[in-house]
Amino acid sequence: MAVKAFICLILWLNSLSPLQGGSDNYEFRYPFIKRASSLSSSFSSSNTDEVTYDYIIVGGGTAGCPLAATLSRNFRVLVLERGGVPFSNANISLLGNFHISLADTSPSSASQPFVSTDGVINARARVLGGGTCINAGFYTRANSGFQIRNANFDYRNANFDYRNANFDYRNANLDYRNANLDYRNANLDYRNANMIGFPISLLSDREQGDSCAPPPSVSSRVGSWSCFIRRVGWDTTLVNKSYPWAENQIVHQPRLAQWQGAFKDSLLDVGVSPYNGFTYDHIYGTKVGGTLFDCFGRRHTAAELLASANPKMLTVLVYATVQKVLFNQTGKRPRAMGVVFKDENGNLHQAFLTNNWRSEVILSCGAIGTPQMLMLSGIGPRAELQKLNNSVVLNNEFVGKGMVDNPMNSIFVPTNRPVEQSLIQTVGITKMGVYMESSSGFGQSRDSIHWQHGIMSAKIGQLAPIPPKQRTPEAIQAFIKRKRDLPHEVFKGGFVLEKFARPMSSGHLSLVNTNIDDNPSVTFNYFRHPRDLQRCVDGIRMIAKVVQSKHFTDFTKSDKPTVEKLLNMSVKANINLRPKHINDTRSLEQFCKDTVLTIWHYHGGCHVGKVVDPDLKVIGTNRLRIVDGSTFSESPGTNPQGTVLISIFAGTWESKF
Repeated sequence: MAVKAFICLILWLNSLSPLQGGSDNYEFRYPFIKRASSLSSSFSSSNTDEVTYDYIIVGGGTAGCPLAATLSRNFRVLVLERGGVPFSNANISLLGNFHISLADTSPSSASQPFVSTDGVINARARVLGGGTCINAGFYTRANSGFQIRNANFDYRNANFDYRNANFDYRNANLDYRNANLDYRNANLDYRNANMIGFPISLLSDREQGDSCAPPPSVSSRVGSWSCFIRRVGWDTTLVNKSYPWAENQIVHQPRLAQWQGAFKDSLLDVGVSPYNGFTYDHIYGTKVGGTLFDCFGRRHTAAELLASANPKMLTVLVYATVQKVLFNQTGKRPRAMGVVFKDENGNLHQAFLTNNWRSEVILSCGAIGTPQMLMLSGIGPRAELQKLNNSVVLNNEFVGKGMVDNPMNSIFVPTNRPVEQSLIQTVGITKMGVYMESSSGFGQSRDSIHWQHGIMSAKIGQLAPIPPKQRTPEAIQAFIKRKRDLPHEVFKGGFVLEKFARPMSSGHLSLVNTNIDDNPSVTFNYFRHPRDLQRCVDGIRMIAKVVQSKHFTDFTKSDKPTVEKLLNMSVKANINLRPKHINDTRSLEQFCKDTVLTIWHYHGGCHVGKVVDPDLKVIGTNRLRIVDGSTFSESPGTNPQGTVLISIFAGTWESKF
């Protein structure tokens, strides 16, 4: 066991070592990942011998990566990702750098900030692996009531049976003792490892030690989400095996931090019961969920699912920013032909589908990027497209409508002692649809929001994308003063947050210009519906009880704080561009409105029955499909990434196996 742990540690260190004059293969990990400029097809090229593809996937994110890995088993696939790779980026890979990654607002950052018209600061991923690279890593399965109604998602004769595929890292014919591996130079030849694209770590989580390995059966309790599976028409047996396909590769059981343990005990103390232990299932009560961070604090992302792809059939281009989808409009319906994209040098290229009616362009750009891409390609509300002199391919007034974000509100919990950094591990799931989570320790380093203002910085952080007219010197100084006036204990502690399921308030997305690099205008209308506001109030009341629990006060070594003190502190600390009512904390409704933040679970904009049909094909077109959260009518479970990862297996696939 000691030898295995040592080898695992050496491999981990090698995987994080900085790139020093190395090749793209080292930086990109897999040989099928290349820079966008490597594609020979220029925008003006008329070469009829250029490579064509069965599927072109726009966006290599949480949905796009597993989608590409699956389809490449039998089809020629091209993935176009506008960002870079996560593998050599320490701000992505290391848990301790979670907040630094979000604070990076440079054009090359993995996180692209945007601010909704509601005044809430948000972020969207810009990296291979998508949101799995910049989120808090919490993993769970869908809740029982989740509906997207995309039952008939069928890639026709895919013949990809991952259950019998030659990719089983648990039972791989790989003996690390005899592997051709030089630990000093990490000369790992994954091509001879009897699997395709195997990640750099030779050892499975189970071999690394029980401290971060899932149990033999994570959970046999499928009842909490099987109702959803039956309702949308998915095959229950297939879905039962689909979740583990992702879980076995990138999801881990966390080492429970002391802060998270105190939070767990406090949830149980205030009646959020029973305790369900460690499980991926969405079950009422208190539980410990999965995480993308392994026992060394290293993040595993959807990009690692590309290890199961067929490298001879897959091409992934990074720094490839798709400008629009190309259509043949000579028939009754516009038919997708390919895409135009820009490489890292600013040069334009074209990529085309094969001349086969089954070939498709698949948009997996996320809830912000996909409606934007449709409109820039000429599909959307006619008046809005014409206003920007954009050619109308298909008039659809519903594109960009029904945008929803689950509002998050939090209360800071001060402590008189430093606490270790922890992201979401424990969650309380109530029957009133309020979910409670907690995080700790991200404010006590030199990069913290107390000293350098970190992710909340008015100079380099979350306020940086604010238009200059709103980012006045007076506003910046007032912001900094509010931070400095906060007691230091706040930044040695953490916070408890709540979000609620299925908000009834919704908004819309619209184009600002025709530049795909710029964010569109997004409105979520937080708390417009009175029921949403009441559920937030219910959640804040529950959080206050948790924070005042004896388990928390004993752990923080602090006196039991009054609710008024906690709320006043939190009003000052929660950063958005909404007006603040510092002395009105007796009104929980006002507190909810003043302190609303995002938990990055926004969705909608391309709803089923309005923009896409039940097969997720774009209505009124041929050979164009959408696979991402823009088709969701709600955010499944406490975190949607698990369902997004396996949504490619939905539908009538059983006849193909």
